[in-house]
Amino acid sequence: MTRLLGVILIAACAALPAGAQDNPSPEALAAANDLAAIMTHDTMGQITGAVTAQIWPTIEHSVGGKVDVATLAELRGEFEKTVNAFTAEVMKDAPTIYARHFSVKEINDMVAFYKSPTGTKALHEMPMVMVDVGAQMAPRMAAFQGDLNTRIRMILQKHGYKD
Repeated sequence: MTRLLGVILIAACAALPAGAQDNPSPEALAAANDLAAIMTHDTMGQITGAVTAQIWPTIEHSVGGKVDVATLAELRGEFEKTVNAFTAEVMKDAPTIYARHFSVKEINDMVAFYKSPTGTKALHEMPMVMVDVGAQMAPRMAAFQGDLNTRIRMILQKHGYKD
């Protein structure tokens, strides 16, 4: 049954609609590059800081008593460098993704918005908003997963499928 639930979840993710253009135009890619440049300017450091704030205490706790201060500092530096490099690598794909999902006009509208005072504030604040949302979501995930598994099991059992 657990394997069947896993297959269902994987299939659900794979079946999500693409909702995007397969081959964005050069004009759309150029506009999307402008958008990505604006959006990643301040975001990289914020993402690294937010991820570090959330994950580093657990790492520090797990090795804290086993290593000296200099080693702990080097571990943290490597952690932050690795998170930043990972984020930068992932963000390289952002312009293509934007160009697949938005028209040139829509991208240009977003560029204009993010250059406005409100857009600038949104770019600065949204990574922290997402961290806060994630922090609210994390403690609820186990209960959600258990509830979802129970609901799926009940439906499968109703239709004659056994554990």
